[in-house]
Amino acid sequence: MGDARSQGPKPELRIRSALRMFRMVDPLARRMIPVGMPTGAPNVLLLVRGRRTGIERSVPVTLLDLDGTWYVQATYGADGWGRNLRAAGEAVIVQPGGRRTAVSAKEVPIDDAAELLHRVLEPYRSPRLLRRLLGPNMRPPVGLLRRYRIRIDVTPEEYRTEAARHPLFELRPG
Repeated sequence: MGDARSQGPKPELRIRSALRMFRMVDPLARRMIPVGMPTGAPNVLLLVRGRRTGIERSVPVTLLDLDGTWYVQATYGADGWGRNLRAAGEAVIVQPGGRRTAVSAKEVPIDDAAELLHRVLEPYRSPRLLRRLLGPNMRPPVGLLRRYRIRIDVTPEEYRTEAARHPLFELRPG
């Protein structure tokens, strides 16, 4: 007999593969970041309280430091930690080496986020092969793209679509 639970459409293969990989890598990153081991990306641990349970959850995220302002992007949309951060409005950042910083979090409006993504990534090359491999819905976090000097989107409309699909949060210490 089939499962009585209703299930939505299955994500495309690229996204399912990426999610599997991150499920394997995230537990390792959770241990590496606090002790200062390099992860190959500007990663930090984001500690945020669950919106329903109140239990503190940790997730490795890529931090974008832009002129002293920190940003994190919900790479897989406003699910999980993105919703929790939106609801809590605050979190703790654990930087490589274990230093903790309490932050307030504010979601950046879509138009402002699109403009920021465009401004940050415009100077970098746009490799067609990477864009084809990732597909239309999958994007690395803006902090990772900036670190490796790559941009995926080209037109202002693409940046706006990306900002709508993957919320950007501004983090301020305090």
